[in-house]
Amino acid sequence: MRYENGRVSGMNIAYIGGGSRGWAWTFMADLAMEPALSGTVLLYDIDRPAAENNRVIGNRLSAKPDSAGKWEYVVCPTLTEALDGADFVVISILPGTFDEMAVDVHMPERLGIYQSVGDTAGPGGTIRGLRTAPMFVEFAEAIRQRCPNAWVINYTNPMALCVRTLYHVFPGIKAFGCCHEVFNTQTVLAGICERVLGVEGVTRRDVEVNVLGLNHFTWFSSANYKGVDLFPLYREFVDAHYAEGYDAPSTHWMDSHFLCAHRVKFDLFRRFGLIAAAGDRHLAEFMPGEEYLRDPETVRSWKFSLTPVDWRKADLKERLARSARLAGGEEDIALEPTGEEGILLIKALCGLTRVISNVNVPNSALQIANLPADTVVETNALFGRDSIRPVAAGALPGDILALMEPHAANQRRILDAALNCDRELVYQAFLTDPLVKERAEDAAVRRLADDMIAATARYLPDGWK
Repeated sequence: MRYENGRVSGMNIAYIGGGSRGWAWTFMADLAMEPALSGTVLLYDIDRPAAENNRVIGNRLSAKPDSAGKWEYVVCPTLTEALDGADFVVISILPGTFDEMAVDVHMPERLGIYQSVGDTAGPGGTIRGLRTAPMFVEFAEAIRQRCPNAWVINYTNPMALCVRTLYHVFPGIKAFGCCHEVFNTQTVLAGICERVLGVEGVTRRDVEVNVLGLNHFTWFSSANYKGVDLFPLYREFVDAHYAEGYDAPSTHWMDSHFLCAHRVKFDLFRRFGLIAAAGDRHLAEFMPGEEYLRDPETVRSWKFSLTPVDWRKADLKERLARSARLAGGEEDIALEPTGEEGILLIKALCGLTRVISNVNVPNSALQIANLPADTVVETNALFGRDSIRPVAAGALPGDILALMEPHAANQRRILDAALNCDRELVYQAFLTDPLVKERAEDAAVRRLADDMIAATARYLPDGWK
């Protein structure tokens, strides 16, 4: 990389999962709007035609007259070629296919276990973790050999397990996980500020928060807007709108599988006193299965949705069609802010700015004082030139810690199971997960685990056979 007049040129970014029909386009658009950075994006994907499409899309986007950042997109045939000399590595993959995800999400329903996402907690998160961890072992080994000083940004779920695997294999890696769930909760607080305080133009960046927890099970222990403590304001709003929840202007929770009315958040705030800071679909999966995910009717009563994998498959067909239109020049990607922070964090790591943002890294600085040091946690951190300094977030309150501990234990348990092909550890992960615990007899849960492992076997190491 070369520095000159507040700009960085000649940067090499390796994009693992470079055929993505979602995150890659977001990343390309944000790069095109950033005038301080330029260089080469090296796309690697096991689906090479998809990466070739993104090469065309990215180069066309960079060539637009209104693109401030100039990048060359190149497809690499191998992972090692993409990583050679990389300054940054972005990982955004789908571990397996939606056929495997259909098993993750829907097979547990035979025991009355419902999952609204199925990619982090619950049986779905466990099985997805088993097939994801070996892939991240390969990534970590290749990064250690080809670009050991690169910063590695992970967007893949299960987020915490992915980051933990990278550090387990390569302790010296400079890796972190990015997730926008916290941003969405800041946006809710900004909207409540506008309604209650009568001000306009409040954005999520105006809302300062202290973040602590595990990915997709994060909490705010403080929140303020220009010196105004938002906790009393939030409490009043929750009490006044507990039954109907909160819908952002021009949206409604029933319009999308990904939206919610934030009633789960409101309920958790009433019960535990901190502001739960993730989408309700995620939060519900970390709680006992009898509470928010008892059955589809219960889910609807809390005003969020189960996301069927058939919908994801239909959505993929639409994104494939859009990929063809973008590659063929029939459609353009609009140059408008996406709300993601990946490019801003890259700028900070280059020393062009300083940023505080939520990040998933090991708890080695004990930023959450009462969770183990090797647990990958989500807290704020200060990003500066070639450094991430986690912010001390404090200890979790005892009642929230009790909710968190089985998930922290399973983070370790699932990694050990994946690395050692240990079926008994998978049983333990299932049986101790709050979604499963006390919902079915042990023998039935073990049979479910066996069947789910068999259904994803083609993505697992031979040791599982």
